[in-house]
Amino acid sequence: MRRVYLDYNATTPLAAEVLQAMMPFLTEEYGNASSIHSVGQRARAAVERARAQVAALIGAREKEIVFTSGGTEADNMAIRGVVGASTRARKHVITSALEHHAVLNTCQALEAEGVEVTYVPASPVGLADPEDIRRGITPDTVLITVMHANNELGTVQPIAEIAAIAREHKIPFHTDAVQSVGKVPVDVDTLGVDLLSLSAHKICGPKGTGALYVRRGVRLKPLFFGGRHERDRRAGTENVPGIVGLGAAAERAGVQLAEEGARVAALRDELEGHILARVPHTGVNGDRLRRTPNTTNIYFDFVEGEPLVIALDLKGIACSTGAACSSGAVEPSHVLTAIELSPERARASLRFSLGRATTREDIEYVAEVLPGVVEHLRDLSPLYKKSALATSQ
Repeated sequence: MRRVYLDYNATTPLAAEVLQAMMPFLTEEYGNASSIHSVGQRARAAVERARAQVAALIGAREKEIVFTSGGTEADNMAIRGVVGASTRARKHVITSALEHHAVLNTCQALEAEGVEVTYVPASPVGLADPEDIRRGITPDTVLITVMHANNELGTVQPIAEIAAIAREHKIPFHTDAVQSVGKVPVDVDTLGVDLLSLSAHKICGPKGTGALYVRRGVRLKPLFFGGRHERDRRAGTENVPGIVGLGAAAERAGVQLAEEGARVAALRDELEGHILARVPHTGVNGDRLRRTPNTTNIYFDFVEGEPLVIALDLKGIACSTGAACSSGAVEPSHVLTAIELSPERARASLRFSLGRATTREDIEYVAEVLPGVVEHLRDLSPLYKKSALATSQ
C-alpha cells in the first residue's frame, strides 16, 4: 500500500543529515558540556555551534538563545518567566483564543494563582485583531503572548503590528513560532518580538528539544533551579545530542526556504482544488491567503472527523483532526469553535499539513482515494441521507 504522510504540523521525520550530526554525540562524544576537560569542551563547542545555527535561522544573537526540552517548555518559560519576574502587585496577561494548549493551559494555571488573563477573540478566518489587544491593555499588563502561525489552520497572525503596540506600551511580547519557524521567513527584529518559542521536531529535528529566544534585557524568573546552565536561565545538564540535532535542523531549514515554501504551497493548493472539486459539501477553514504554505484545514459536512482519519489511515494516508496534543478529545477543536464553526462542522474538519518529502504523486493519490472514502462514510450517515432526501424534494 502506498503511504502518504500529511501530518507535518504534528511532527516531522528526522532528516538524515540531522541524524548524522547527532550520532557522534549519542556514542563516542558523550561529554558533559559543563566539564572543563577536553571531552566536555568538545560537547560545549557542539552546543555553542548549535546555538549559532538556531540564532542565524531567526536573526537573533547567539546569547539570546536558551535551549529547552521543546516548544511547551519554551512557552512556559516565556510566560511564567516574565510574569514571575514582574514586581507588580497585580499582574495581567493578554493572549488570544487561538493559542496552542501550551500557552492556554499555562495562562489558565496563572489565573488560578491570581493573575488576570484576557483572551482576545478571533475573526471567522482565524485572525486576532491588533486593536482588540490594544483595547485589552491595562496598567497591570505585564505580558502579551500571541502565536505566529496557528497549528490547526496555518493562519499567520499580524505579529509585527501587535509587537508595535506592545513596544509602544513597554510591555514584553512573546510569540509561539513553533509552527512558523522553518516554513516562512522569521526574523525577530523584523517581527519586533521580545521572546519567541520554537521546536526541533517541527523542522525535521529530534523530539524533546526546543529553544526560546529572549531579547537582551528581558527579565525571566527560571522555571526550576539547579546548576547555572544557559546563563542561569535553564538549569540542568544539556541534552547535547538533541541540541546538536536542533542546530543541524535549523541550518537545514534555512536552505532554500522561500523556494521550498513555494513548492509546498503549490501542492497544498492543488490538494485543496482536487478536494473542493471532487467532494461536495466541503470548504476551507481559515484565511486562504495569510497562512503557512504547507497547511490546509477542510471541513467535510455529514462526516465525523475521527472516523474519516481512521478510514484514510487504512488507505495509507496520515492526516489529523487538529492538534495532535488533543487527540482523543471528545470536545471539538477550540480553534475551530473560536472561529465560530458549529460543533458539527468543527468535528467534521481535517487538517492536511505537507512537508519536504511531499510529492505531486502523493497529492494525486489522496485526490484519487479521498472522495470514495468520504462517500462511503456519508452513506452510513443518517444526517447525510436526510439532507439528500430534502434536496431531492
